[in-house]
Amino acid sequence: MKRIIFFTVFGIGLLMAGSCKETPAKVIKTAPITFKKEGTLTIFKAETDTVLVSLDIEIAESAYEKETGLMYRAGMEIKQGMLFILDVRRHYFHMKNTEFPLDIIFIKDDLTIGSFQKNTKPFDETSLPSNIPVKYALEVNAGLSEKWALKVGDKIEFDKQ
Repeated sequence: MKRIIFFTVFGIGLLMAGSCKETPAKVIKTAPITFKKEGTLTIFKAETDTVLVSLDIEIAESAYEKETGLMYRAGMEIKQGMLFILDVRRHYFHMKNTEFPLDIIFIKDDLTIGSFQKNTKPFDETSLPSNIPVKYALEVNAGLSEKWALKVGDKIEFDKQ
């Protein structure tokens, strides 16, 4: 009887030791998401129609593109941005899985700037509202709306390639 108990305990110990072996973690390699130029956007000063800046833009139009936005990217060039084409209403953005700070420029249906969310925090899930009904949102690197001296009422034009 003692032999049976010994071999049973010994066998269970071997099974446990074998099951505790660490298996090497599988490394999943994914290609970095890179900027894809899909159009151009120009911002004009409201009072003078002077060009403030011209950008290459990616356009987020599908549900997936709008949900993903600039998530999982390391950054953008200064003259690049992402334009979201939305239904006209108040919108709320967040920075979940976004690795770099942004300025979000909310644009009304008449193509004038309606509001801003400046210097957003990477990975922050706080709601960032447009505060007014908008048709578009333009995401650019943080600090650029200040550098370009953008104001509510300034205008945009864009075209798709």
